Order: sequence, then C-alpha cells, then structure tokens
Amino acid sequence: MLRFRPFSTWTSRSSFRPFSSPNTSVRRSVMSSARTLPDCWGHRGASARFPENTIASFEAAIRDGAEGIESGIPSLFYRARRRPFQTFMSLAIMSSSCFTTQVQLERTTNSTGKIREREWYGADGMEHVRTTKQPHQAIPTFAETVELLMRPENQHANFNVDVKVQNDPARLFKLMHETISSHPNWETVLAPRILLGLWHPSFLGSAKEQLPYCRRSYIGNSPAIARKFFWNDCEVFSIAFAALTSTDGERFRQECKAGGKKVMVWTVNEPDHMMEAVRWGVDVILTDVTRVWLDLRAALHSDYETNAARHSRFFLWTSIRFYPPVRFIRAVVNRERLESIAGPFDKLKISPVQVTLAYMMAWWLGVKL
Repeated sequence: MLRFRPFSTWTSRSSFRPFSSPNTSVRRSVMSSARTLPDCWGHRGASARFPENTIASFEAAIRDGAEGIESGIPSLFYRARRRPFQTFMSLAIMSSSCFTTQVQLERTTNSTGKIREREWYGADGMEHVRTTKQPHQAIPTFAETVELLMRPENQHANFNVDVKVQNDPARLFKLMHETISSHPNWETVLAPRILLGLWHPSFLGSAKEQLPYCRRSYIGNSPAIARKFFWNDCEVFSIAFAALTSTDGERFRQECKAGGKKVMVWTVNEPDHMMEAVRWGVDVILTDVTRVWLDLRAALHSDYETNAARHSRFFLWTSIRFYPPVRFIRAVVNRERLESIAGPFDKLKISPVQVTLAYMMAWWLGVKL
C-alpha cells in the first residue's frame, strides 16, 4: 500500500534511479511505486464542489484523501459582544486573496458589505451569514476548524493558515495560541500540523515569538521576495504556479531542494499543470479540485511513464500569464498592495516607477489585477 507522509515528518526526497529490466511492465510498476509524488492540500477545502472555506468543504477534501486543507483568517472582529473568552472564537475563516477584508460579502454569501465593517455577534452579525452556493453553510471560525482537525478520523490532516495582512500580528497570533493550546495534547497532536502562511515579513517576528511551535511559510508570487525576506525564517515556500514557470522559478526550486526547504504550489486545477508541478518535484499541490489531483496521482503511481506522457507542456506557450511581462506585473502589484496595507518590506520601498510601469503594462495587455 502506498503511504503519504504527514506534513510534520516531511524529509528530503531521495533520488530516483531507474534500473534495467527485461520486462517493461515490471520496470514501470517498480519505477512508479518508487516515486514520491506531491501531497494534495485542498485550497479552501474541496472548493470546486462545496462552498469555499466551509466545514463541509474541509470535510470533503479530507474524505477525498487530501493530506491537508488551506484557508485564511482575514481579520479580527474586535467588537464581539459576548463574554471575553469568546473573542478568540471570532477568528473567521473566509478567504479569497491576501486582501480579503476588502471583498464584498455578496461575492459568496447572502449578505452585503465588507467583512471588516461587520460585527460577528448580534442580530445582523456575521454568525448568521450563509453561503449562496449549496449546501448553504455558515462561515466557520478558526476554533471550529481546529475542532474539525482534532476529530480522531481527521488527525492526519494538516492546516495551512493563510494569514491576511490586515491583521495585527501580535494580537492575532496570541488569540490563535489560546485556541490551539486549549486542546488536550495540542503540542504533539495539533501544533505540528499547522502551517502559518505569511505574505508580509513584518509578521515573522510575532509568529516566531507567539507561535514558535508552528511551521512558517512564505506565500506569494515572487521567488526574489522569498529569498530576500523569508529564506532564513521559513521552512516552506508557497508560490503561485505561474511564478515557478520562469527561469528564476526553476532556480528557486533548485535552491529549495539544496537547502532542505519545501515547496508548495498554488492554485493548480488543470491536469497538465499538475503534471508540470510533478516534474518540478514540488512537495504539495494546492488545488480546488482535490479529486482530480488524487486520481491523477493514483494513476501516476500505477504507471508513471504512460500517464505522464498524456500531459503536454505546450500550455506554457499558450497563456499570457506565463510570460515575463505578466509575471512582472503581478509581482510588482502584489507587493505594492501588501505594502500599502502593512507597510514597506524594508527601507527600500518598491519604486513608484515600477508600480506605474506595472499598471500601464497591465492596462495595455488587458491583464486583470
């Protein structure tokens, strides 16, 4: 039986060495079983089939066989009206990007307005909001998601927490610690399965101080930023798929392998893209379509060569998003937005000339930002 390693026991991949055999089918079978293929983590759960970032979506991903789930904590609801111990319960799980609190609730729910403008409790509180996609679901809290992970049948699943930049990191991580440490045996059963995904380097200090037991990852679309600001403090790098298709992306993947770092790639929903990520040797594929990757992974384990040959690399030349100008635009705009919310990454704030150029190029190329 094939076994997949939990996040907490990831180790460096052993090299794969094919051998000669007179029997091609036997050779393929042994070669396929010897490969270590990327884990499957459900991006917002099994969000292609269920309302994203809901307990139903998380449960579906885990039932599919995913080794982990991903979701985000966009903001703290400071105006909670109930007794103090419930304040930390109102860490809502609801993400769409690193700028989630600006998103209108009507995008995915039956409510209106911006998340940051709403209270959690009360007659018009967020606790009553439901998804428009069926089955209609409530927005889960961080505590409720942790409780899901602590069920005996789910204690193999990992949780990638996408930390939104609108948060006060010191307060956020304090409240997260209160939730995590409230569970029996949390240090051995829960903490090793939580990965903190950080977009901005200003969150690193508080993460190391208040959640030292959690692994940390950089989330973004820039290998250059990953190297400069996060390399020494993160064990995992969660990079946008398009950013890893470049020459620098290839160099970064090699650096991670040499340095014992893990690579996650998001959000990978096309089988051809999944196969490309396999060729890169990444550790985790984040996907909305958990069943698609799990089925492809099973097929690759059965017969790698035949199934790999069915997926071409031609897509790399057919979409504008894989070309250098678009990668440049997205990297610059992403950093500019992050710095506008959480401050400069360092004393050398991104150049206004670069930002202006990126927006002009986006307009000229028709790139949606």
